Amino acid sequence: MTGAIDIGGTKIAVGIVDDDGRIVSRLATPTAPERGSEAALRRMTAMLRETAALADVQLGGIGIGCTGPVDPFRGTVEDASLLPGWQGAALVGRLADEFAVPVAMENDADAAALAEAAWGAGRGKRHFLYVTVGTGIGVGIILDGRLYRGVDGAHPEPGHHVIDASGPLCYCGAHGCWESLASGPAMVEWINSERPGEWTAERICTLAEQGDELAGRAVERAGYYLGLGLANLVTVFCPDLIALGGGVMKSHHLLLDHARRVVRRISTQVPSEKTTVVPAALGADAALAGAARAWHHRYH
Repeated sequence: MTGAIDIGGTKIAVGIVDDDGRIVSRLATPTAPERGSEAALRRMTAMLRETAALADVQLGGIGIGCTGPVDPFRGTVEDASLLPGWQGAALVGRLADEFAVPVAMENDADAAALAEAAWGAGRGKRHFLYVTVGTGIGVGIILDGRLYRGVDGAHPEPGHHVIDASGPLCYCGAHGCWESLASGPAMVEWINSERPGEWTAERICTLAEQGDELAGRAVERAGYYLGLGLANLVTVFCPDLIALGGGVMKSHHLLLDHARRVVRRISTQVPSEKTTVVPAALGADAALAGAARAWHHRYH
């Protein structure tokens, strides 16, 4: 059994995952990044021990999927914009010392891509992209059956490629990057500019389903920009399949058809009709399964 840790900006989930990607026990806690990485490590350690006891297993290894840029080989958090105060936190080394097992860490989108490739929508696909759309947009890239890494093992950030240079300013420093136009917060920011209120992406999608005109326009706009970003990925990578996960994609029935139409209209220089765009298969389990798969990918 593999211990799995999914570290997000708001929540840390910990679980035990078997070799078929099934989660046999899990716990969660607020990330509370302002309390520092040491406090988080203590909570992760306690939750790993508790989930292993609940599953009545010995851990063979631990996998971590972590938001934001990480160094997968040094096992450290590299950028603290989403986890303030965590830069340089040596999560892998500390947990390896604590549990005396090998530990692997990947960016959370890469980890989920590995899980979907092994156990989900991307199974059997040689050229596969996993896109998570939620608070941000992350992309994991599988080429020729292996996780793609950039220079020095860096995780590419297609969520921050620019699709409208006159668009809103993102925390990355660019105007009109994909994340600033198609993520959950982007939907909220746009609708607040039209009708200020207590909005969430989930509420916008619910109201759109109920026929609210403004919410419908917000969803249509998000679907358009989602499609633009996907069209760029299709043109650049020509993948067999793209799977979409993340919180916003719980409402994929509202967004995906529009996005697919944009892809077909824009990606005319490649055989885009051969790229399938589907909802991810693992749903809420993708993050923890991905953390476990990060370990399998490194050590098996």
